[in-house]
Amino acid sequence: MTQVTLRNIRKNFGAVRAVDDVSLDIASGEFVCLLGASGCGKTTLLRILAGFTPPDAGEVLVDGRPVHMLPPNRREVGFVFQSYALFPTKTVAENIGFGLAVRHRSASETAKRVAELCELTQLKGLEERYPHEISGGQQQRVALARALATNPTMLLLDEPLSALDAKIRALLRTEIRAIVDRLKITTVYVTHDQEEALSIADRVAVMDAGKLLQIDAPMDIYMRPRQRFVADFVGTSNLLPGRPLDAERVEVDGRAIPAAVPASLRAAESVLVCVRPEHIMLDRGAASMPSAPGRLKAVTFAGATVHVVIVTPAGRELIADVPAHEWQTLGIRLGDTVIWRVRQGAPVVLPAGGA
Repeated sequence: MTQVTLRNIRKNFGAVRAVDDVSLDIASGEFVCLLGASGCGKTTLLRILAGFTPPDAGEVLVDGRPVHMLPPNRREVGFVFQSYALFPTKTVAENIGFGLAVRHRSASETAKRVAELCELTQLKGLEERYPHEISGGQQQRVALARALATNPTMLLLDEPLSALDAKIRALLRTEIRAIVDRLKITTVYVTHDQEEALSIADRVAVMDAGKLLQIDAPMDIYMRPRQRFVADFVGTSNLLPGRPLDAERVEVDGRAIPAAVPASLRAAESVLVCVRPEHIMLDRGAASMPSAPGRLKAVTFAGATVHVVIVTPAGRELIADVPAHEWQTLGIRLGDTVIWRVRQGAPVVLPAGGA
């Protein structure tokens, strides 16, 4: 059931359109990530949801009730800031219980809730420490616990892990997801980190220049992008100009590649073919349809995978990811001619334009 609705939201800052006619429905208990580069409008949209920034146009509805004119303290949301914004002169327990104190909850009720959240966020034993006495990861847990203290109907997080190192980020995003699932709270999470968004969300909403380009399950965002920007921004892609031959083939550099061509693009003069590096297979020997020749330009060992760059006879560079155990059996060296082909069903055919 839909809990949160954004309807035709617009926001300008001077001549800049920060949010451009965004509409989005979020189900009760759903975890949605807003993903995009800096300046794409994702944080502005989150702040509009929270009530910190008023929209210039459009509506925000929670359970069918318009809330876009309400101040933040009447929206029943918990917000985790990028900087955590902890009170340096308050202890961990006092930071977590701050929202309850403002609401004049009793000392016993506040103490009970703080104890519950310290247990939930693995802060037990740190209640009397101050923010400067705990690690960055622990500070992030305090900020999360404080946001949850008042039992909000929605949790909003603005790049909460960006200040942490990679290992701690991976650990804490798993913890955040587990806590959200346990509490069954509707969550909107802003990030520019693709891996973070794909690993943590029920759905990922990709934004660019204030527009919401695509919202889908993480695997669909990666495997079935609908626009060039999404294909290029999320993960690594080979974006190859091609020409539709029929419903199941496109021509790239004079070679037919098996690909499902959408009905709307079958009559197009040109298309863009998105091929992920892991979907390119290499071999030795003579090229035959639908394989094609290429010259091995670069090789980078990356543990389980070997990243290679192939140059086609047309001068086009292709990136391929080959499992390390397969690479060892190929016996290919820099400068060698190789044969490449694309896994059946893997390419995605997109409009040739920039959209």
